[in-house]
Amino acid sequence: MKILRSMTGFGRSVQNNDLYSLIWEIRSVNGRFLDIKWKLPALLRPFESRFEKIVRQYAARGRVEISLTLQEVNQKGLVSFDYTQAHAMLGELEKLAKERGESYQADYNSLLKIPALWIGSEEEADEELLHFAEESLMQALKDWNASREEEAKSLKADLTARFAKMREWLNQINTKAPEVKESRFQSVRERVQEVLQRMEAIFDENRFLQEIVLIADKLDVSEECTRLDAHIKRLFELMENAEDAGRKLDFTLQESFREINTCGNKVQDSVVSVIVVDYKNELEKCREQVQNLE
Repeated sequence: MKILRSMTGFGRSVQNNDLYSLIWEIRSVNGRFLDIKWKLPALLRPFESRFEKIVRQYAARGRVEISLTLQEVNQKGLVSFDYTQAHAMLGELEKLAKERGESYQADYNSLLKIPALWIGSEEEADEELLHFAEESLMQALKDWNASREEEAKSLKADLTARFAKMREWLNQINTKAPEVKESRFQSVRERVQEVLQRMEAIFDENRFLQEIVLIADKLDVSEECTRLDAHIKRLFELMENAEDAGRKLDFTLQESFREINTCGNKVQDSVVSVIVVDYKNELEKCREQVQNLE
């Protein structure tokens, strides 16, 4: 059984050996699909797809930012700087400033942000480093998942309380709806008799019963309430069985909204109307919450 997780979380891993120091950091927010953004040193950038396969074993949805800081312990040099290209770029900028009659001050810090100037040494990115990077990435992913599971516990407690509240309201509707129907029947009967008396006509019981049947169909919400009850049970089940819970919860909440909306349209009663409005409001709050669940 899959563990319930939020799509919002943070994970970190700091791993060291005799050759390298690796710091992985993972940040995520909710998203419809799994969208991974990488910030890798030039040395390991060619192996992004290899790392992504590992990430997909730990996540199904969300926008995820993953960064790696890599340092070599013995400082042999994992990357080299393209001095020729940098000189050419700075020279062109200086030339442009001169032509415009403006002063020029080189900003060397800006060169750190230009990936093309930093060349990774493919020879150093051996299998030992890749294996070490993969192991440390998995540690960061485990830490990330732990934070997402902790976040999901709070969401689960909140949603469970809201589902229980909706179940109470549904019980109130189930109790109130038959009373409303009976009251409407009696009201119609009294109005018909009053009109007939004024017209000095004979009361036709069969005709009256036919009209009552039509009214009964319009006022009957038993099917809607039955489906709502089934949806509530489903919501509780999904909180325990978290396989693709976010999408399934969202769909079930949409279906619940349709049923409670129909109940409100059918049962024209002030008490039920208040319950329906509260029910709809609670459904919207639940939908906002489940958007964060994986």
